[in-house]
Amino acid sequence: MLFDSTLRRELAKNFGGTLVVILTIVLTIMFIRNLGQAAVGRISPQDVMLLLAYIGLGHLSTMLALSLFIAVVATLSRMYRGSEMTIWFASGVPLSRFVRPVLGMSWPVLALIAVLSLFVWPWQNERSAILKDQFERRSDLSRVAPGQFQTSGDGERTFFFEGSASDPATGRNVFIVASRGGVEAVTSAKSGSIQSEGDGRFLVLSKGQRNEQNAASGEKTLSRFETYRAEASDRVRNAAAGVAPRALPTAELLRNPTAPNQGELAWRLGLVLAAANMLVLGIGMSASNPRHASNWNLLFALLGFFAYYNFINLSQAWVGTGRVGLGVALVAGHGGAFVFALALLWWRENGMRRVAVARRRRRRPTATTHVA
Repeated sequence: MLFDSTLRRELAKNFGGTLVVILTIVLTIMFIRNLGQAAVGRISPQDVMLLLAYIGLGHLSTMLALSLFIAVVATLSRMYRGSEMTIWFASGVPLSRFVRPVLGMSWPVLALIAVLSLFVWPWQNERSAILKDQFERRSDLSRVAPGQFQTSGDGERTFFFEGSASDPATGRNVFIVASRGGVEAVTSAKSGSIQSEGDGRFLVLSKGQRNEQNAASGEKTLSRFETYRAEASDRVRNAAAGVAPRALPTAELLRNPTAPNQGELAWRLGLVLAAANMLVLGIGMSASNPRHASNWNLLFALLGFFAYYNFINLSQAWVGTGRVGLGVALVAGHGGAFVFALALLWWRENGMRRVAVARRRRRRPTATTHVA
């Protein structure tokens, strides 16, 4: 049918354009954030692009849902402003008739959102956690890179040195700032090297000085040395005792229904249900007056989307803390949103028509009788 094919084609075009814009903005923001974390030594610089791919893949479901919602609202709003909706209504096509072509174009995207939320989301969280844990588990000495300021894992020491081309274990112009127990120490040396003895590793500095200052008493100590030998903290940090619920597979969440696992399951299922509900909401929220060339309905629709998304996060927190059950959160929250979407659609289709008829009746002039 011409109606279905025309609407699906325009929806697909707007969806593709919106998704490209949102992907560009979100990935750029994430890339800048990853670069900042790499600069302060929280993640490995070599893993920036890989982490960007994992994080982008994990948030792709939210971007798909937002792009789909914007495409529905923008397409139908344009049809209202172009008086196309008036023509379809005059031809006997009700507003509820738009649900079928919208779902016909959107069901592959909804299926992809379900796969991403239920299966890809925990996988990418697990891979991202492994990359970050591998970098955090490295020793302080392995963190240090020539020509860069690096902070130790406990945050108590900052290193800097110039690398040596002949020996990677030797550096020139070594600079170390350490703060522990209210004592701040600044150590500088002309050269330094890493030496291994038995099971320990030692940092050996040559021809330098060490300046210590006690923050409580204000006492200062300056010492110069020809050789300074210190044991390097090369103990690997223990991994976390457990895996975060966001990194657990969906099947594991179902097998182990603890409160945090139920909260994570509420978020994953909620995102899928919200994507479907927002389609029906978008049809009802796209109505606009063709005489007023404005995009207020799109602004209100975006505010509604972000409010709904925040509700998903809020329901996750409620279920995760045991305040409400998983079934109550899904039925009351998303079921209520679905009922509201149907009520809004009915009101746009029938309620506004009755209001228009009542206004026309009030504006109709009353007949008067003239006596000759």
